[in-house]
Amino acid sequence: MTALPATIRRLLVANRGEIAVRICATARRLGIATVAVFSEADAEAMHVAVADQAFCIGPPPAQDSYLDIAAILAAARASGADSIHPGYGFLSENPLFAEACSAAGLVFVGPPAAAMRAMASKSAAKALMVEAGVPVVPGYFGADQSTAALRRAAHQIGYPLLIKAAAGGGGKGMKIVSAPGDFADALASAQREASSAFGDATVLLEKYLAQARHIEMQIFADRFGNQVHLFERDCSLQRRYQKVIEEAPACRVTPDLRMALAETALAAAAAVGYVGAGTVEFIVEDGQFYFMEMNTRLQVEHPVTEAITGLDLVEWQIRVARGEPLPLRQPQLVARGHAIEARLYAEDPERDFLPQTGLLQHLRWPEGVRVDSGVRQGDRIGRHYDPMLAKIIAVGADRDQAIARLDRALAATEIVGVANNRQFLRAVLAQPAFVAGEFDTQFLARNAASLRSSGESDPTLLALAALAVLRRAERAHRESADPADPFSPWGRAAGWRLAGAASVTVTLDGHCLAVQYETGGFLLALPSGPCRVQGDCDAAGNLSARLDAARITARAIFAPASLTLLCGGREARFALPDPAAAAASQAAAGHLVAPMPGQVTKLFVALGAMVEKGAPLMVIEAMKMEHTITAPWRGRVAKLPFVVGDIVPDSADLLQLDADATPE
Repeated sequence: MTALPATIRRLLVANRGEIAVRICATARRLGIATVAVFSEADAEAMHVAVADQAFCIGPPPAQDSYLDIAAILAAARASGADSIHPGYGFLSENPLFAEACSAAGLVFVGPPAAAMRAMASKSAAKALMVEAGVPVVPGYFGADQSTAALRRAAHQIGYPLLIKAAAGGGGKGMKIVSAPGDFADALASAQREASSAFGDATVLLEKYLAQARHIEMQIFADRFGNQVHLFERDCSLQRRYQKVIEEAPACRVTPDLRMALAETALAAAAAVGYVGAGTVEFIVEDGQFYFMEMNTRLQVEHPVTEAITGLDLVEWQIRVARGEPLPLRQPQLVARGHAIEARLYAEDPERDFLPQTGLLQHLRWPEGVRVDSGVRQGDRIGRHYDPMLAKIIAVGADRDQAIARLDRALAATEIVGVANNRQFLRAVLAQPAFVAGEFDTQFLARNAASLRSSGESDPTLLALAALAVLRRAERAHRESADPADPFSPWGRAAGWRLAGAASVTVTLDGHCLAVQYETGGFLLALPSGPCRVQGDCDAAGNLSARLDAARITARAIFAPASLTLLCGGREARFALPDPAAAAASQAAAGHLVAPMPGQVTKLFVALGAMVEKGAPLMVIEAMKMEHTITAPWRGRVAKLPFVVGDIVPDSADLLQLDADATPE
């Protein structure tokens, strides 16, 4: 490709996280200076560090920072930026932002505002596609957003149906409704999420297709009427409408179906005069496809398309924004091999995937694959933004090889400090039906039981954890020895005793393990039976051990009240004795604690109210998703310290529910 014209000299990236880091990297390669914007919560974020300049644009809530058009334009003026790249999410599909950039004399690296406006509203886009003869999922896309009108439309569509935020994506503001009695609550929740995430509470309704696949087509267009497609992606593996694993090309897509999807996608783009990168999303079921929506921006999953085409889509965006023609035409575009991407999230699969916050104590990414991340070791994951830690992208000559490489990469990934979905992703990749390409958008829900951790302690990891704890205790003994008497037996390892071998107890996650010291090691009484353990664990946590006849290496990461063991792709976190822990006694006393930090957005009960087991008590919003707290037993609300709008920290007492009967 020819060099980029020097007319774009300074690019402001109106986003955060891994996409902001990625845009800065491409701009730097093209000789373009970069400007980052950040909220007060992101002052030390990675995207701030990699940019040439950075400007604070407001407090942590997105509405007051990353969604504040005036603040972003002020940063552009102050920095001397001549262009803005919106990334994805936030303002990336907001036509008012595109128009404001143009009015300020800035090049907007995205489609024209008119095209964005036509497609930004899912409702308007569907109406436009109906006029163009493109098949759409039956539903309601009307302007009347009253509860009565939406309820009537729902009755006509039939149940189950899907409520979707008209102005955004990412699974936010999206609810399945199975029966008429659930409609009102689901609608209210979807509207709150949509308003919080996108500043627009408008929703649409669709017939819910239970065994569909989510196939999307990447397209590109320039200002000279040239259009190309860059092949399709399969994004069917979703949980709560949030994509988890994506791949390109899509398996089980015939050449005829691929051609039909491509022609429809390009026709949709042409209908609105589209320019730049866009993604047209389809629902495919029983060989029939339906237009779902068009995302007028780069997608989170764009790396799999880059992997099979060898292109940099951010570079293409910049070139098109400067008025250049597309670098390649359709006959020149070839898909080679197979690419698959997994999204790593700070969430706890054992607690219904609740978003997690905390300090990234230890972080090591795998080698030999692409890792797109906006976080580093030592960063703190907060409650204000999407909890994605990274995307890991593996490429192979075919799908089987790509899956195998992604699994090895996930096995080599080390994350300590926040619960995450790494093991869950590996479990998904190991599912025979997934390997065979037999899945749809409900695959993860149907297979939830088989994807769940057994909860049983791995004897090998338990033994290694005990070794790490004992060796750390020995170091502590040595360090506390009297320096005036270095040969004192009292400064020796913890297992020394005057009368012979010592027996001690190591407590890990409630397991009280009897340990008897032997020459060169110890005999450990595991729940699965006795095990002779030898080896060492240095101060950095590098562990080399011999368990009976097996030699094993691992890594041990200590936190104040826990130990995380990483070994050959396996991982276990063990709670260490913590005298200050009182969560169990709180629960026994009727206290309900916050499962995560967040903001109270709705209260269903009042002080003194009597509630039944399972009744909703309050809604907490964290990372733009709502989480309903329900009553674990029948009882009376004795304390209610928070009101709507209050911020609650992790593990805070949300309320006290005095039991009316013995808790089950």
